[in-house]
Amino acid sequence: MWALALFRSELTTTLRRWRTRALLGVLVVIPILIGVAVKIETSDGGNLGGGHAGDGQGPAFFSQITNNGIFLVFASLAATLPVFLPMVIGVIAGDAIAGEAGAGTLRYLLVAPAGRTRLLLAKFTTTMAFCLISTLIVALSGLVTGALLFPLGDVTLISGITVPFEEALLRALGVAAVVALSLVGIATAGLFISTLTNSGIAAMATTVGLVVTVQILDTIPQLHAIHPYLFPHYWLSFADLLREPVYWDQLIKNMGLQGLYVAVFGSAAWARFTAKDITA
Repeated sequence: MWALALFRSELTTTLRRWRTRALLGVLVVIPILIGVAVKIETSDGGNLGGGHAGDGQGPAFFSQITNNGIFLVFASLAATLPVFLPMVIGVIAGDAIAGEAGAGTLRYLLVAPAGRTRLLLAKFTTTMAFCLISTLIVALSGLVTGALLFPLGDVTLISGITVPFEEALLRALGVAAVVALSLVGIATAGLFISTLTNSGIAAMATTVGLVVTVQILDTIPQLHAIHPYLFPHYWLSFADLLREPVYWDQLIKNMGLQGLYVAVFGSAAWARFTAKDITA
């Protein structure tokens, strides 16, 4: 019960911060901007340029938005996953421990009968919950905007099979869950970085810098040998949920890789935080 109360307190505190609300506000606006842009570009009856349906990437989702508004959900997640979502998660994760130390409240938190391990676990679960919350906000904003601007109905999947709208909604929920789970690797790495410094800004900047650096490394062909071990490599595997039958290979690799990052950086964060000399 104490652990649950601590988690609830941490999550409430995180969501009440003006910085968090501003970040979530940006995530809400992005699908709206995408939807309006697509609506304006196709207002003359033309097709959205650059899209080739069936390739399983972002452009395929964009080309289908005018046919069915639910594709705005998938397009918004594909657009925000490479940059915006991981940056938002990086800010929250990087500030988890270092922000408390920088504000001088970390020592007071440890005075309560929480213990370092329990406090770190509460910070970790709060960060994981925020991964889900931020992803669902993008998906919900995309769904509402898509419903207002475009028609809804039966959905033709990437594999060419048409499914009822209700099943498509379930698949959209599954896609959002996969995207949220795809972010736990960088979230745990950010939490570890947060235990290394007493400066929240430094921890946030380092985590966001890590996201950018790894994204660049994942695009360099000469480094193909390490690509399968980089946390963003399988991020777009969520598109395989929109096939019939579902392609599980890339999805399983993605979940396994994220679990590996959680195990490695989670253990490192616990080892660092439990042995850290708390001076603030």
